[in-house]
Amino acid sequence: MKLLLLVIGKTTDRHLQVLIDDYASRLEHYVPFALEVIPELKSTKALTADQQKTMEAELIKKQLQAGDHVVLLDEHGAERHSVDFASWMQKRMNTGTRRLVFIVGGPYGFDASIHALAKEEISLSQMTFSHQLIRLLFVEQLYRAQTILRGEPYHHE
Repeated sequence: MKLLLLVIGKTTDRHLQVLIDDYASRLEHYVPFALEVIPELKSTKALTADQQKTMEAELIKKQLQAGDHVVLLDEHGAERHSVDFASWMQKRMNTGTRRLVFIVGGPYGFDASIHALAKEEISLSQMTFSHQLIRLLFVEQLYRAQTILRGEPYHHE
């Protein structure tokens, strides 16, 4: 199974990017992983939030393939403890999912068409984090899940 994290716009903070790259390279030790950046829309001041979400949705759809298991990172999604998330990932791997695709939306969230494509929605916290920071937090959680599944000492209960 391949893990894919789709994000809107590149990470602008170089310090965060270094940490994201570190966890991504650690994660590659366990499972094929890619972080793909969908370029931010230009000239968005003239667009409504709904127009922006619709345009982002079209860009997201171009990155998806038939058979993808799409999971949105959304504040209204289900929260899981790290061990539960690892178990959830193991179930996805056991079902023969070819690509597990996680998506971080733009500043206004997701268009209804993307919600319709998603199999599930996950929330990392009830708190709000910047889209830049969520990338780091989530890649670390993907890595943590893999170490939990292998019984490695990274995670402590």
